[in-house]
Amino acid sequence: MLTDSQKKYLLTTARETLKSHLSGRRYVLPGISEPELNEKRGVFVTLKKGGRLRGCIGYIEPVEPLAEAVSNMAVHAAKADPRFPSVTMEELKDIEIEISALTVPLRVETAEEIVMGRDGVIVKRGSAQGVFLPQVAAETGWQREEFLENLCMHKAGLPKDAWRDGQTELYVFQAEVFSETDNLA
Repeated sequence: MLTDSQKKYLLTTARETLKSHLSGRRYVLPGISEPELNEKRGVFVTLKKGGRLRGCIGYIEPVEPLAEAVSNMAVHAAKADPRFPSVTMEELKDIEIEISALTVPLRVETAEEIVMGRDGVIVKRGSAQGVFLPQVAAETGWQREEFLENLCMHKAGLPKDAWRDGQTELYVFQAEVFSETDNLA
């Protein structure tokens, strides 16, 4: 679990990275002494404008230290999410940043092992893969079957019932989710 001060640091890192990048400058992370921020973790950075999704990109697997991953994914969420045009400096003031720090994914044998609202889910078959963060269940109100059908169809490009097929692998992970609107001490 991250402390409130670590969460604040990561949110500040994301915002300062975006300010620098959108101004044409490179952001340099300040020295990090806390081991939790140097630990390799999967992370997603979500950008919202007026409560609506404006960009979301991340790493499922722990490939970079958490602080670096947040900095890099903030830029990708603003510039490289193919669903949206790039965020502009003018709209940055209206953007809310949310960070999801992930646990390592674990394979489950059946969909019944998935706890909606707690678990994020990865579906894989061959080279096709899709992921929903844990908060997607709460945001959409979907029950497990609808959640998995949408994950297969809209994220992995698979038939909607592919999750029932023994050739399809299911993985779960949890996320510590926090945003700029949280009351962090």
